[in-house]
Amino acid sequence: MPLAARMRPRTLDEFAGQAHILGPGKLLRRMIEADRLTSVIFYGPPGTGKTTLAHLIAAHTHCHFVEMNAAGVGVKEVREVLAEAKVRLGDTSKRTVLFLDEIHRFSKSQQDILLGDVELGLIILVGATTENPFFSVNSALVSRSQIFQFETLGEAEIRSIILAAVADKERGYGNLPLELAPEAIEHWVKTSDGDARRGLTALEIAVLSGGKRENNSGGKILIDLEVAQESIQRKAVVYDATGDQHYDAASAFIKSMRGSDPDAALYWLARMLHAGEDVRFIARRIAILASEDIGNADPAALILAAAMVQVVEFIGLPEAQLTLAQAVAYMACCPKSNASTVAIGEAMADVENNRTIPVPRHLRDSHYPGAKEFGHVGYKYAHDFPEGYVPQEYLGVEKSYYRPTDRGKEATFKQYLDKLRQIRENSDSPPPATDKA
Repeated sequence: MPLAARMRPRTLDEFAGQAHILGPGKLLRRMIEADRLTSVIFYGPPGTGKTTLAHLIAAHTHCHFVEMNAAGVGVKEVREVLAEAKVRLGDTSKRTVLFLDEIHRFSKSQQDILLGDVELGLIILVGATTENPFFSVNSALVSRSQIFQFETLGEAEIRSIILAAVADKERGYGNLPLELAPEAIEHWVKTSDGDARRGLTALEIAVLSGGKRENNSGGKILIDLEVAQESIQRKAVVYDATGDQHYDAASAFIKSMRGSDPDAALYWLARMLHAGEDVRFIARRIAILASEDIGNADPAALILAAAMVQVVEFIGLPEAQLTLAQAVAYMACCPKSNASTVAIGEAMADVENNRTIPVPRHLRDSHYPGAKEFGHVGYKYAHDFPEGYVPQEYLGVEKSYYRPTDRGKEATFKQYLDKLRQIRENSDSPPPATDKA
């Protein structure tokens, strides 16, 4: 068996990580130890212990345990297991735990066959998935199950798992003349990305390849940093262009620019580029942020974003990463304002939910014979007045949608609008109409 399979924890105390759901007194641990498990779905990245925990459940429960992988079985096989579970329950009163790995690989209609037996309690379903179950698993099945989210393992946990495999004489390499450089372990810890299986596989490859045999060291298997790097090669970033990693990374990317943290924003940009994210998607998000979160605090942000979109489309990768990085750094360092975003949101809500405001007569089109007969007169041409401004009604009701901030260029807009407000308030009598178009 592969080292990762041999080193699976045999007890809950040996299980590394997930203390938020498996720590002493936590719900899932109490359910397992009391053998009172109900249907559950384990959701989280690969290598975090979902399958391992299912095997521990098999060891602790007095139920009959069946393991299946949704990628390798069909509806027929599942129906057979369900039928056997009913017979077993009727003949021996023994319930069946069905562990269905990669449950998201079943279509929603395939998942439907589990619903009845899960609801009646004829089987206890333990599903495992790397996809968000609220999107990838039948909602009726989700509502009948407890969801437990698994987190990536910390560096300390990965380190302890690797060291345990090195020292274990029964399942690991404790009987081998192994000399493992500390920097080799640290390289695996960092490049495993919280995936215990990946770290153990790297160790196994390094050992099976013989490491560096030292003639003067009693035939020891020396694993230094060079061997460690060769055994794990390039770090595989967990990223699904249509799944949680895509949306989570994009969310962190946008929020880092909005939060004025260029370092974090550039990291998330690099993460998405490394994983093969569509550069046009990235460019679109930057362009949206330029209006949504920067707005008139720095109007040049939108100009830069428009130029970035064109350049990225024109040159493509890898050079486009330079343009994206420039734009990201600029957006993160800009003063921020969502005043125009809030303004259009409030205006749209008024249009959709409230009575439609008619266009004031003096603002209506007057470029046709008979317009005056309809009363389309009285418009005052702003350029005919001092300051290029004249008080007059443009909406017909009192509204305040756009409220500029004191940040960046928008502070100038605020001062200007305040000045115009003073002019309106100090205006005793309206100036005569000019009736210019």
